[in-house]
Amino acid sequence: MNLHNPTTDLPAAASLPVPAPAEAPGTPAQQAFRAAVEQVEGLRQRLREVRQEQAEARRRYWQQVGPAAAAVVDARRALFAPLEEALLLDYFSRLEHRQIQEVMLGNARALQDRFGEDAADILRKYAPRRRVEEVEEDPPTAEVPTPAPDPNLPPHEQAAAQARARRKSKAQKAEEAAAQEAREQQQRLLSNTKTLYRQLARLHHPDLARDPAAQQQKTALMQRITEAYETNDLYTLLQLLSEAGPTEAPDDDVLTRYTQALHHQTTELKQQLNGLKFGENGFSGSTGKKREQEIRQLKRHLKAEAEYLAQVLRLVREPEGLRQVLRELAAEGHETV
Repeated sequence: MNLHNPTTDLPAAASLPVPAPAEAPGTPAQQAFRAAVEQVEGLRQRLREVRQEQAEARRRYWQQVGPAAAAVVDARRALFAPLEEALLLDYFSRLEHRQIQEVMLGNARALQDRFGEDAADILRKYAPRRRVEEVEEDPPTAEVPTPAPDPNLPPHEQAAAQARARRKSKAQKAEEAAAQEAREQQQRLLSNTKTLYRQLARLHHPDLARDPAAQQQKTALMQRITEAYETNDLYTLLQLLSEAGPTEAPDDDVLTRYTQALHHQTTELKQQLNGLKFGENGFSGSTGKKREQEIRQLKRHLKAEAEYLAQVLRLVREPEGLRQVLRELAAEGHETV
């Protein structure tokens, strides 16, 4: 009996019509700008994740050391209160105030980088912010002279050494030129912060809202824009700009400049990520007997560090003692304890 199979009448999957992917709205410049913003945001998120991973690894590592590490963490945290109180005194000069802030920042970074402790509040409060008005030209880098070859070498080896030195000098000059271009691009970007703020204010000012709900939404958005402008957070301003509709975005030439600047920031973020993974602040920890030897040695060092910090704490509680600490740090070429 020959039964009719209805599935044989269906078209093959390859012959079915495939909907075309929706084309991203806006001009190519607008699309490239949004893609650059997304790339920067992805790298920033990855940086946050790696920092959290390494902070957790540090915490697990220091937990094995035990009370010795906890004593140092407590001693370093105890320094913040008297140092912040000292900033309220007229006893210290402006230069000494900057030194005190450097001591606090270095102490906060030690807690964060070494022990995985959260010291973001101190870093946000006292880390210097470069305002647009404070941006200055970086001093030109000195030209690297081509070293003279060893006169004791045979002539052909001297010529080869000179050629290698010239190639190295060209590479150094290319690196310096690229770094200078990146600095100039960053300065141009900073100088455009005010322009960008005005563009966003024109787009999202609450007075432009047609109903109370829209006005409330624009008011909250304007608060974000103003906060980003006041703290010179150019990336947030650019991110808000990328969320604007195609008809609201600035012209393509302006967006192209912003996109180039974001590409520079992408390169910097990749360097930070590599430095975090493989640099001196990177952390993976060791295992086995090597870990045990490290822990024994660390306990000795941490005990000495806690004793030193306790002595520093006794001094910084008094203005003259703090001044003595600042002088000793300056004399030894240190910015923090």
